[in-house]
Amino acid sequence: MTNPYQPDSHPGTPTGAPAVPVEPTKKKGGCLKWGLIAVGIIFALLVLGAIFSDDEPAESPNATLSSTATDSSTLEEDPGATAGSPDEDEPKAPVDQDSDAEGQSKDNAEADAGNDANVPTEFKSALKKATTYSELMHMSKLGLYDQLTSEYGEQFSPEAAQYAVDNVKANWNENALKKAETYSEEMHMSKLGVFDQLTSEYGEQFTVEQAQYAVDNLRTDWKQNALEKARSYQNDMAMSPAAVYEQLVSEYGEQFTAEEAQFAVDNL
Repeated sequence: MTNPYQPDSHPGTPTGAPAVPVEPTKKKGGCLKWGLIAVGIIFALLVLGAIFSDDEPAESPNATLSSTATDSSTLEEDPGATAGSPDEDEPKAPVDQDSDAEGQSKDNAEADAGNDANVPTEFKSALKKATTYSELMHMSKLGLYDQLTSEYGEQFSPEAAQYAVDNVKANWNENALKKAETYSEEMHMSKLGVFDQLTSEYGEQFTVEQAQYAVDNLRTDWKQNALEKARSYQNDMAMSPAAVYEQLVSEYGEQFTAEEAQFAVDNL
């Protein structure tokens, strides 16, 4: 039984009529909110893109035109300049022109002497022999000539021998030094003895200047040479210390200094 005093749950609905469900009203603010968020994101992306694009410097058209104008000006001033050509103003390493020219001159002279078709075969052979004697036996210029022309030697003609010694590539000072080393190490000669042997006409026949260069640059202990000579005289010839001393200092003997000779006899 219906309570006449209970109000209807839905005003306006006839009493006793079935109740009709009413749909809740949708809020229109939700769609508008999401639309504004999307627009904000797109705007933010556009702003960031513009910022990063501004960080890359764009090449100025004026700079490009200036560079092109400069290149054109350079080409007009120097028509012969080409791309990739070396810089002529680049500093170069200093060259010892004197030593290079001298070495090249010697090499060319010997090459021309050996390859010249107009040079007789005998002359070429004499030059080869002279080169061998100089390199292996360290002979002087006069020594080479005598060896090449000697009837007990190579027996070349004087003309061929002269051609050979004039064109052989040799350092006469160094040859004299090599000979001096041999006399000092193997024969234990004194400084004056080595000098006389180098300059003697019966010896090596070097010039005075070449021999002086040799003894001045010879690394040897002259006192030790004197001692070795003294031992040789004492052991092989049974000489007394006094006789040994006289032989060591004699101008017809070993020509050691008095100091060197005294050192030798004191250490026998």
